[in-house]
Amino acid sequence: MTPTASITAVSTDVICRIVTGELDAAIVHRDDRFIAFLDHRPVFKGHVLIAPVRHIDDLLALPATEMQSMLGLGQRVTRAQMSALGAQGSFIAINTIISQSVPHLHMHVVPRSKGDGLLGFFWPRTRYSDGEAAEYAERISAAMADNNPAEV
Repeated sequence: MTPTASITAVSTDVICRIVTGELDAAIVHRDDRFIAFLDHRPVFKGHVLIAPVRHIDDLLALPATEMQSMLGLGQRVTRAQMSALGAQGSFIAINTIISQSVPHLHMHVVPRSKGDGLLGFFWPRTRYSDGEAAEYAERISAAMADNNPAEV
């Protein structure tokens, strides 16, 4: 598929539905190119997904001119997770085609701390309690606002 996928693919794409507001998400950042929001089934609380606002199928379709900006946003999210959540670092991953559960490019930014129990690529999932996702999103978003956007 091309970076502008068919109407059918886009209309059923969860990320496109979040971008348009059709589905709710705990958004931590949005600009004209990217959206960052909490994964609804996080590996660890504060797990953020970063995706292009424009529908792009996968990493292979991402224009080279956007790669640095997307990874730079991942860097800002990591700094925010460290500041807001006390994480010691992050695990950043992009599945391309294989194991890509959503047909829209997205990057996982998972807050990590030594001894957190994450082993290899086994990703146990957890859930947020009522109102907890909004609190995590607010904390990360506020920490991102404190970061210098010029660094991206």
